[in-house]
Parts: sequence; C-alpha cells; structure tokens
Amino acid sequence: KNLITGYEPTFAMGDDAPLAVLSAYPHPLYSYLKQRHAQVTNPPIDPIREGNVMSLRTFVGERENCVDVSLDSPRDPESSRTRVIEIDSPVLTQTDLENLNRALDGVTLDVSYDSTSLSLAEALKCLVEDAIQAVSINEAKFITLSDRNTFNKEDLNNVLYIPPLLAVGAVHHALIENGLRLQASIAVETGQCWSTHHVACLVGYGASAVHPWLLFQEAAALGEKQKESEPRLAIANTRKALDAGLLKILSKMGISELASYHAAQIFEAIGLGNEVIEVALKGTASRIGGLSLADIERETKSFVESKAAVGAVATKAAKLENFGFANSLPKAEVHGNSPQVARLLQAAVLEDDEDIRHSKYREFVDRLNQNRPLALRDLLEFREDAKVSLKKKPDLEAVLRRFVTGGMSLGALSREAHETLAIAMNRIGSASNSGEGGEDPIRSLPITTATRESNWSHLRGDSITEGDIARSKIRQVASGRFGVSTKYLATAEQIEIKIAQGAKPGEGGQLPGGKVDEYIASIRLTVPGVTLISPPPHHDIYSIEDLAQLIFDLKAVNPFARVSVKLVSIVGVGTVACGVAKAGADVIQISGHDGGTGAAPLSSIKHAGAPNELGVAEAHSQLVSNGLRNRVIIRTDGGVRTGMDVVKLALLGAEEFGFGTSAMIAAGCIMARVCHTNKCPAGIATQKSELRARARGEPEDVVRYMRLVAHEITEILADLGLPSLAAAVGRTDLLKQLPSSSNIPEKATTIDLSVLLKPAEFVAPESPPPVRPLLNPDGRHSDDKLVARLFSSVEDQSSIKYADESPRRVSNDLDRALGTRLAGALARHSGFSSLDRDDDIRLKFTGSAGQSFGAFTCKGMVLELDGDANDYVGKGLAGARLVIRPPPVTNEQFVAAESVILGNTALYGATSGELFANGGAGDRFAVRNSGARCVVENAGDNLCEYMTAGIVVVIGRVGINVGAGMTGGVAYILGNDKLEIDARLNRDVISRRIADPASPAASDLYNLLVEHHHTTKSLQAESLLRDWPSSLGRFLQILPKADEANPKIAVIKSEQQVPVLKSS
Repeated sequence: KNLITGYEPTFAMGDDAPLAVLSAYPHPLYSYLKQRHAQVTNPPIDPIREGNVMSLRTFVGERENCVDVSLDSPRDPESSRTRVIEIDSPVLTQTDLENLNRALDGVTLDVSYDSTSLSLAEALKCLVEDAIQAVSINEAKFITLSDRNTFNKEDLNNVLYIPPLLAVGAVHHALIENGLRLQASIAVETGQCWSTHHVACLVGYGASAVHPWLLFQEAAALGEKQKESEPRLAIANTRKALDAGLLKILSKMGISELASYHAAQIFEAIGLGNEVIEVALKGTASRIGGLSLADIERETKSFVESKAAVGAVATKAAKLENFGFANSLPKAEVHGNSPQVARLLQAAVLEDDEDIRHSKYREFVDRLNQNRPLALRDLLEFREDAKVSLKKKPDLEAVLRRFVTGGMSLGALSREAHETLAIAMNRIGSASNSGEGGEDPIRSLPITTATRESNWSHLRGDSITEGDIARSKIRQVASGRFGVSTKYLATAEQIEIKIAQGAKPGEGGQLPGGKVDEYIASIRLTVPGVTLISPPPHHDIYSIEDLAQLIFDLKAVNPFARVSVKLVSIVGVGTVACGVAKAGADVIQISGHDGGTGAAPLSSIKHAGAPNELGVAEAHSQLVSNGLRNRVIIRTDGGVRTGMDVVKLALLGAEEFGFGTSAMIAAGCIMARVCHTNKCPAGIATQKSELRARARGEPEDVVRYMRLVAHEITEILADLGLPSLAAAVGRTDLLKQLPSSSNIPEKATTIDLSVLLKPAEFVAPESPPPVRPLLNPDGRHSDDKLVARLFSSVEDQSSIKYADESPRRVSNDLDRALGTRLAGALARHSGFSSLDRDDDIRLKFTGSAGQSFGAFTCKGMVLELDGDANDYVGKGLAGARLVIRPPPVTNEQFVAAESVILGNTALYGATSGELFANGGAGDRFAVRNSGARCVVENAGDNLCEYMTAGIVVVIGRVGINVGAGMTGGVAYILGNDKLEIDARLNRDVISRRIADPASPAASDLYNLLVEHHHTTKSLQAESLLRDWPSSLGRFLQILPKADEANPKIAVIKSEQQVPVLKSS
C-alpha cells in the first residue's frame, strides 16, 4: 500500500526479530545479505537534495571492449546495428521487457525445475549451461531469467524454482568465467521481488533489469480496489518508490551512478556458506558461513508448500501468510521487544518491593531466553571449565558507570522522555546522550525546590527531588548540527560524532514539521512547523583526515571532553576503527544493525549493517594487532537488553554499553512503533501536548532497570571468577559456541562463530584512560598561550578585553582552529555571559590559516585575517565576526571577486555571527547555516544547502544546486543573467525574486554590503554601493517557498521585473 503511493514504507524502533539464519521461519535469499555503507573512508550522498549527481540510467545489450573503444580500434562490420539500448531505470514493466526482448533478440530461460529429478545444485548447473549456450551459440544479447511459469504447470507437487538472486549470480559469474559477459545483459522476471533491497541485490549481482511481475500485478489490483489510483498509475508509483529506494541504497556507499553499483556486490553475507558464495556470490564476504544449496532448496520448498504459493493457483485463493518479520504477531516470528516482553519489563521496574522486583526481572529475562536466538551472541555460552565462583561480587556501581543511553534526540523524543532518561542516568553515575537535537541550557542547572514547579512541572515523577539534573553528559554532533553552540560543546563531558546509525547506516533522516513545535524550534535554532533535514554526514567528512580535523576542532573547543565516534558494524569496520583511533578519538562506538529508536525506511532497518558482535570482535582484534587498543574505549549498542548481553559483548571486546529501546521501554514505551507519525500513545515519541501528558516521566523506573541489569552482570561475573567488568573485556577464551544439539533452529547450526573467538591479548583498565590530547606537536593549541594569559590574571570575568597590536603570522600546517580554544574557555566561564559588545577580543592574523579558522567562535570575538584560509572557516560560528581579505600588498593582476580566499564547507552549522570575505568561497558554503550573516565575492556548488536561518550574500558567480534542502533564511545572489542563475538553483523547495527597494530586505542587503566594504575594502561592494538603486535590481533573492508570503522578508515584485543584463 505504501508503494502504490510512490513511497517506500517507513518503520520505527529498529529490528528486534532474529537474523534470517537464526529464524525458525524461511526467508528469501536476499535476507541473508546486508547492505554495506560508507563511513569515514568516503562519504555517502544525499540522493534527494543532491539528486543532480544521481542516476539510474543503464545500458542493456552487447558491450564493446572498453579498450577497443578507447583506442578507436576497427569494428566488426555487423557492429553498426544497434547493440546497446539505454534505459532510465532497471525496474521494467511488462511492456518494457517485451520491447527489449524484441530489440535485442532476447532469450528467456525458465528457472523452475522438477525437484524429483533434479536438486537445486543440478538445476543451477543446467541453467548456467543454457545461458552459456544462448550467448555463445545462439548469440543472444539479452537473457531473461524468469520464474513466471513456475505455477502455471499442471503438476505443482514437485515444482521448485531457483531463487532469482541465486540464478542471476550464477549466470553472471559463469558468463565471466567463459569470457562471454560483455556479449549479453541479464534481466530477471520474478515474483519474488517486492522491496528496494531485493532490486538492489539483483542489480548488485549482475542483473541489468528487473521486472517484478507479481508486485506490479498486486499494485494494479490494489490501485483498482482503492479507487484512489488507476492500475497504471499504481504501477508507475510502485516503480517510482523502487527507484527512489534504489537511489538511496546506492547513495549509502557514495555511489552516484547505477553503472558503478551494477555487479559490484557491495553486500556482506550473514548466514550463507562457502558453496553458495562460490557458485553465485563469488567475492562476497561471509565471515560466519551458513546455508548450503541444499538448505536453500529446503527453504524454497517451504515457500512453495505454504499458503502463499498454493493460494496463487487454488480455486479459492488462500490468505497470504504473514510470518511477522516486521511487527510482532501471535504464532509468528519472535521479537525481542514484543509488547509481551515490554509489559514484563515494565512490571519489574514499577514494583516497589525489591525482592519481587528482582523476581519479575527474572521473568522478563526468562521470556527473552525463550525467544532466543535473536542475535549471534545467543549462540555462545560460557565454558564450564571457566566457571570459578567468587565469594565477593564485583562492584555494582562500577558496572553502572559503563552504561550509556543511545543517541535519541529531543524532538524525536518528547521533552518528558528525554529528560527522564537524562535524570536517571545522572543519578547512577552513567551518561545519557543528547542525540542531535541540541539541549536546553536550563538542563545544565540542578533542579531545586524553587524551580521544580516553574521549570519542571511537565515531569510528573514523584521521585524527582532537589539536586536532580537533566543534563546530557554526552552531546552529539551529527550532520544536522542542530543546536550546536560553543557552550553546548564547551560544557560537555563527552562529544559524540555520529558517522552512522544502526537503523539506517549511510543515510540521513528528517524530523517531521509536525514535531517541530516552538520549544523544539528554539532549541534547534529554526522556526516551528518546518521539517528539519538531517542528511548523511557528507559535508565535512570526506576522508579519515577530515574526521581527524573535526576531532581536533572539538578537542580545541573542549580539551576536557572525551570525543567518541559512532560507527555501524559491517565487514571492514575494524580497519575504519584503526583509522579513527589514529585520528585522535577517545571512544569508538560500534552499533549493531538492529539498533535504532526512531523512524527509518523499512528496508534499511531490516537489511543494512551487520551484527554488533562481528563489529566489536573485528574492531577489538584489529586495534590490538595494530597497537592501538590502549588508546581508545570500545562501546557498543544495538539490542542490548540484559546483563547476559552485556557480559558476552564485554568478552568479545567491548568496555561500555548503550541501551536504547530497552531504556525507552523502562521509561514507558509500549512499542507501538508509530514514532514517525507523532502519535505515540505513551507520550514518549511525540510533541503533541495531549499525548505527552500520558508520559509517566519517572526517572526511578529507568534507574531500577539499570540496577537490575547491573545486578545480573555482577552475578554472572562472580560465577566466571571475574572481579570486575573490565576484567571480562576481550576474554574470548571464556566463550564457546553452542553445540548443534542445542534447542535452536536447524539453520542456526550451519554457522561457525570461530571468527568471534579469536584471542587478542589486552588488559582493559578499571578506569577510563585520560582524555587524549590534540594531534599537534606537544598536544598544544595555537590559542593556549593567550588563554593562559587572559584567564590567569582576570579577577572580574566580565572585564575580559584583548586586542592584538599587530597581526600574528600563521601557517596552514600548524595553525588550525584559530580562536576555537579561546572561545571554549570563554564559554565555560560564567562571566562570559556579561560580554555584550562585539569586539571585546580582537585577534589579527596574516598568512594562510589552517583548517577551521574561527570554528565555534562566539560573541565578543573578532578575528581578522590578511591572507587566505583553508576549509571549514567559521564552522559552528556562534556569534563572532570573521573578516578575511587579501594581504595589503597584492599583485595588481589579482582580482578578489574572481579568486578563492577560503576553502570548502565554510559556515557549516553556524548559529550566529558574521563573516565578510573579500574573495570567493569553495563548495558547500553556508551549509546548515542557522543564523549567521555573511558576504562573499563568489561561491561554489551546493550554496546554502539545508540552511534554516540567516542571510547569505554572494556578489559574484555561484555553482550549481543552490538552496537544496533550504528551509529557512534568505540568500542574495548578484545575477546578471536570470536564466543562468535559474539553471543553478534547486527549485524543489526554493523560489527566487527581487526585493522591493522599500522592503526591510533591501535595507538588510545594503547594510551588509556597507559593512563588507568597510571591513574588507571590497572593490566589488564599492561599485555596487556607488550605484545602489540600480544594483539592487540585479540581486536575486533566494528563499524557501514556504516563506514567499512573509512580509518581514520582502515585498515581492512581479517576475517580469527581474533584470537580464549582459555581462560586462
């Protein structure tokens, strides 16, 4: 039903069902493959806002040798006939498929077979031989592998089909091995394809085109039944949804063209054995082995024998069987967070009697154990010879200090839920995570009797008392940079960089406008009712070096905070973890595929990322082998519910543990899975006041849950003879895989978990290691001397004043994040708030400033640079004024308006302040600007992307894709050619016009140009001001379509008044 409306279905609360290989139910072969994603080593792409670089275009038919084409070698006389046809999407309708078959003399191969005479392996061999013959002898240029006739045969009792993914992969690799692959394209006509993941798998293993015939038939039937959409439109919308989802999957890996994804096999197999890999998925990582061809045949047979298949041919169609892979259903797939499990946990935390509480918690654990295996760790048990009981249990308080909550943002969660989690974790010495929604400064102050009713009346918990504090110790910095200010960072105990998230690694997301009320908007520095885009992290993290720079910036603004980097488990994450450790991180978080507490596409929740056990074991092992393990802490989350989960993950190498969904359940979540609709019935994930009133808001519930888990951990550790949780870290020698005779699904006995149990010698410290210093010579920052000078002698903090008498020469290599350390020091001092002028501290520089010039600098600071600056100028600017201009002595041929004076991604996440640059900016200027005002002479691609507030003025040329995802603020571009500017705008969400001379907008623009000329001596600004009335008419005003009627922005002139002037 979602697909026929043109959209991929959205889901919430992660994947709490077992992996396909652990399930008691049959799964399509696709479910054993997990999509890989980009993290750190290359950036993902935003396929929506940057769709101009994305394409599903592909070519089918016979391909010529690329070397011959490039050398313009003589061609075969027959080559003049059309051999390659371009298609705009790999998803084909029936008509499309028939046309291609006619044009390319296509051959259709039936993938069904008689199971009484052939095994799957034998049928696969026959199919491969037929494909080779079709290409080599019959000269077919287009092969269609079809299962359409499977159920049209008279005797269905013994009819099976080769799973489409298996058929595609086997034929693809066989044609390669026989030197025939370029002579023909492969298409798939299948009824077993109904999601974007299925299409991605088929394309990723060699199919150039896919016709999901049964899906299209169902779409047409639904469209006709609902009367909302005629069958043809329903099919078109279904194709649109599949195309959009496929683009999203490509973009996760940073791939923009389908041609680069085709046959690239960018997946990891979880539960497929070597036989399957060698036949059809050659080269795919499969670390734990799994099913054989015979096992897959049995799964296929169970599908054919089920009601789902019989109903296709029975006189009276049977109802499709729902195995409950997404939602928890009676007599269906088990779920770790089923409503029944949730009720048991809540019964435990609501119990006041301690003994009964522990008894009810045991019922909760027992129920979970009945559902297992849910994760790979459930197939591990403790060695009997390792059990040496201790008389004294490990310290429970020390265990609690290793707990954190997941990064759940204010906005996604209600205020009540978010603050409840923070108060609870602070009570037990643990840490809550703000998520990427920013945080109200009032939460840094303890609750008092005087403020309990005035500021905290929305929290109805009886246990809330004086001294409680709702401050999140972990502050997250993600792609959205919502609410990230100098004080937000400078007062954090830990700062987390979210590279990826478990529910949808490689993707971004958005907070629906309905959840952005006045309070949320004030925290996120935007306007109410506007959907807030949180794109994948592709602005300032293009490589490990860029991540190292962000870590440097955060350590510059807050040298006392640990910096953590959040990754998602997938093959190769150990290599990435080593890079992150070398980049200066203190904590590396490995999230599992089953994490996520908010909304995400269903296909991402079910099919992206890998189990956290694999990620933790790989990261731990590689960090140890590279001598880096003692530099960092490994934290993990994803499906962590009980003490047993924690201990097993510790034995695999983790030191800290995150609780997301389970903590929310303890706080009152009933697993309705409607987080994305703003209709949470428990008041946990909504901003509707009438629903929020249902939130219990009792931190003690969460405290009790954490203590129950910690108590269970101490009991297990004592049984193992381990004096602390730290002593358990990396002790894989205490684990072994469950024997095949155990009461587990037959499929689960096919996997080999020895990859998790490789020894790696490491002794974890009982306390966290010291915060790592800056990656600079001697760990010092360029601002350190000035900070020491200012704060060692100042008694009255409000009187801080400083001005450089002469510019200090800076160099690109050493002088990074200039002014940032000082800004952090100012933000941490209470007297800083009384600085009310804009120039209390004036710093002057000359030369080439390194990356992040003026990052996170705050009100009261002015930084002037005679020279140029590298990338990330003014990142997170929070009130300061930055001025960059060419040196006084410059070559006469130098033209500032045509030159670049600052690098890429300047003003990223700026919240306030000003930037004046007499020269051009690179790409991604003012991305996510949330309030800064600036003037530059020219700018590159993706100007004002995701901007939510502020004013940007460009008095020269601009690149492409201006204003993509822009939901607030305004930009002015000097446009001599309306058509040229139009071609550079992303018109999906923005419009352009000119301001009336009498409007406030015209006054704002004039004043900014006056200030720009005054501070930078810009000749271009001087020229425009000299003939202002005429100059005003040359500016195009760019703003979100939603703001077109806002009188505070401008009075609109008619379209015909936009001037079209010739370039001088």
